[in-house]
Amino acid sequence: MNQILLVGRLTDTPEILSTENNSRTVINLAVPRSYKNQEGIYETDFIRCILWNGLAKRIKEYCKKGDLVGIKGRLQVRNYIDEKEEKKYISEVMVESITFLSSNKLE
Repeated sequence: MNQILLVGRLTDTPEILSTENNSRTVINLAVPRSYKNQEGIYETDFIRCILWNGLAKRIKEYCKKGDLVGIKGRLQVRNYIDEKEEKKYISEVMVESITFLSSNKLE
């Protein structure tokens, strides 16, 4: 089973990238860890998330930088060859549903 649940804050205001048939939004979600490191600080993970079509339009309409959202999705790992001809891997979450936890338009 490949399922991820995350709650975090948007690092930037979402922007839509549109083609003739699809709309896509790439967001980065700042998700704080639930434990402190050796220095007593809560670290944060920045997780790349991809939203398509209706979800992309809704997050663009309702959210801005700093808003708290919950997402459900699946992890996807893809690879590419960089300019040095080295294989690189990218992990990202393909979002299946989103919950707006703080948004001025919903209050």
